[in-house]
Formats: sequence, C-alpha cells, structure tokens
Amino acid sequence: MTQSYDLLVIGAGTAAMTAAMRVRAAGWRVAVTDYRPYGGTCALRGCDPKKMLRSGAAAYDYAHRMRHNGVAGDVHIEWPPLMTFKRSFTDPVPEKMDRRYRDKGIDTYHGRARFAGRNTLAIDGQAIEARHVLLASGAEPVKLGIPGEHHLVDNEGFMALETLPRRIVLVGGGYIAAEFSHIAARAGATVTILQRGERMLAHFEPEPVDWLMASFRTLGVDVRTQTVVQAIERTDQGFTVHASHGGGKLSVEADLVVHAAGRKPDFGMLDLEAGGVAVDQGRLQLNDYLQSASNPAVYAAGDAAQRGPPLTPVSSHDARVVAANLLEGNHRQPDYRGVPSVAFTLPPIAAVGLGEQQAREQGIGFRMRCQQAPDWFTAREAAEPVYGFKVLVEEASDRILGAHLVGPHADEVINVFGFAIRHGHTAEDLKTTMFAYPTGASDIGSML
Repeated sequence: MTQSYDLLVIGAGTAAMTAAMRVRAAGWRVAVTDYRPYGGTCALRGCDPKKMLRSGAAAYDYAHRMRHNGVAGDVHIEWPPLMTFKRSFTDPVPEKMDRRYRDKGIDTYHGRARFAGRNTLAIDGQAIEARHVLLASGAEPVKLGIPGEHHLVDNEGFMALETLPRRIVLVGGGYIAAEFSHIAARAGATVTILQRGERMLAHFEPEPVDWLMASFRTLGVDVRTQTVVQAIERTDQGFTVHASHGGGKLSVEADLVVHAAGRKPDFGMLDLEAGGVAVDQGRLQLNDYLQSASNPAVYAAGDAAQRGPPLTPVSSHDARVVAANLLEGNHRQPDYRGVPSVAFTLPPIAAVGLGEQQAREQGIGFRMRCQQAPDWFTAREAAEPVYGFKVLVEEASDRILGAHLVGPHADEVINVFGFAIRHGHTAEDLKTTMFAYPTGASDIGSML
C-alpha cells in the first residue's frame, strides 16, 4: 500500500529535524527516513562525539602545560573509559530522535530511499508518494581510487575504536586529520599525516596555520605535505601506506589508516535520475531557493545542497530556508555571511569572513593586523605558546571583513567576529564594547 505525504525528508540529521518540525507544525503530513541510526553526522559521527573525545585530550593538554607551573602528578588518557564517556552521549541519540519525531506526529522509516519517479519513492520496498522531497542525506568520504582503499576507516570508524592502535596514518590534511591527530597523539599513538597539498588546513589563512604547526611538532605528529598516497597494503604487522613525495617513494607502517581526504554528498542509491533531479559534476542543480532546477518538488539542505560551508549551523539555516519556501512559496534565499569555522585542535584555529587573498581579488581596500601574541595574558595564563590573529577591516566602512585566530578561546571569540560581520558592525563598535576581563574576548580591541 502506497503511503502519501506532503513532505518526505531523506536523512535524519540537523537539517531534517529543523525542516520536518517546522513543516509539521504547519499541519503538513511529514515523514523522515534514514538508512543510518537517527541523529545524523554531527550528533553521532562528527562534531559532538569528536568534542567528547577532545575533552579528554584537552584536560591532559592543560595539565601537561601546567606541569611546571604548580600542577603535579601523572596525567594520562585511558582510551576505553574516554570512549565510554563519548558513548554516554551518542548511544541514547537515535532512540531519542526517533521518539521526538513520532511524538510530533511525524512518521519515521528506517531504510534507503530511492526515487521511482518525480514524486514517488521506495523505501526498502515500501512505496511512498510525496508532494515535496527534502534531500538532507549528509556526506560520505570521497573515493580515492587507489589499491587497498577498502582498508581505510572513516571518521565513524575512528570514533568507535575500543582500543587505540599504536601507529596511525591519516590520509589527508583537513579538519579530520588535524583534530584526530591531536586527540590520538595525546592518547599515546604515533601519528603520521600524509597531505597532498602544500600545507594542512587549506581553508584557513596560512599565518595562523603556520603558527599552529608548532603544536603538531611538539606532539611529535609527523606531517608530510606534498605527499600523494598511492596504495594501502595489508601486511602481517598491520598496513603499509605507499606514497610519492618529492619525486621519490615513501612507505609508512601503520596499525590503522584513516580516511581524512574530504567528503562529498551522500546520494548513494537515491537514483536521482529517476526522480528527474539534475546533477552536474556531483552537485545538485539548484536555484536560489535551494530547489531543484529540474524537479520543483525537490529541495536540498546542508551537505546535500553544497551551497554554504559544510557546517552544522549551515544545515539548520538551509532547513529553515527550505521550510519557509515550502510553506509560503519561494521567497527566502540562504545567507552565509559571517559563518565561523573552527578546527578543534589544541589550541583551536578559527576563521570567519574573507581571507587576505579573497579581499585583494575583490578589490577591497582594507587594513590588516597580523601577529603572534604568546606574551599576551590570554596565552600566558594558559601556558600556551601558540596564540595569534589576523584581522581584516574595510577602510571605507570600518566593517570587519575577516578574522582568523589561533590559540586559547579562539573557538569562542570567533563568534563575536562572526556576529559583527553578519550584522554589519564596525571595528569601532567592537573596540568600544566592554567585554568581561580577563577573557579571550577582552583581547578583541587589541586585535583591531
């Protein structure tokens, strides 16, 4: 028997929850489906469990930095109890989310959805008709196309490890590699990062990344840039990762090899062609309202839409835009001004707005302050030698163009700059704001 809905949401993460709840509150008949446990990447396989693991690494790191400043005794990370701490958050999520949908009168399905027509789908044999479909299916690791690729574990596999392997190789040099290496190295693993590009964390400004690299060296993380992984071989002792570097060959032995080389939309077995949903080079063809250009019944949000940065707040923002357009007709467009991005290394690195090269390419006149500040109180009281900033301000308007921070509290302070950029506040506005002192935010005036 065919089930009919006003809206079927494919995926059960942040975007799905936001859109489904808003549309259901307006009286629409709504269903959600996911072939994975309910909760999505952020709650189950990404942001939240990563921060749970990082909390242990951060406690160790702080104690280690204060070892000669009044803190004594042996501090170390025990991986199994740390994983238990992580699971105390993640394990209840799927049932809680499923129940939350059902309590609001939203039907829940557990299985892969695929299009059978422009408004018809099948979920593990169950026929569904939907007046509208929201693609909120998240992302998956990109295929590397190398021999032995099946030996790689992804972010989900790493965060499910019952024991921590002794030798870990991370393939790629973005957020996942940076964050996982800082956790694993502090927990006692020997970590190697193999990065194809010239530097790690290419989405961040080069100066704060360069300053942050000191923390990788202190940890003993071996970062090999301009290194292309060519194959992963299973051996009696674990794995051998074969790569090319500087015109020569490189081999690294490992007990675990982690995929950290990027992600792409998880369209899986959706059969978008059968739904008349146009795709060009792996990207959905969408109009300005996050609606499919070829099938107006279909919308997309978050990683599936690929319009804004691949961040959780963007997913919920897209979902609010889609819900408004479904309920009131297309009138809202996404606005990605002032979206902060953070890599939760120790210390964290954060960015919002334009980088220096972007501002120059746009022909914007700006002034810039860029410096390391390990002697400022914020760094001194945390015994943290890595602290610095790069801030761009438009000359004509005095508005903040971009802020790039590394060091203690950067993950929180960046939100102040994000607020200023999104709402058009000036450098003078921030300078004349009285922030609590001494806090990370109280440094903002000196950064301008």
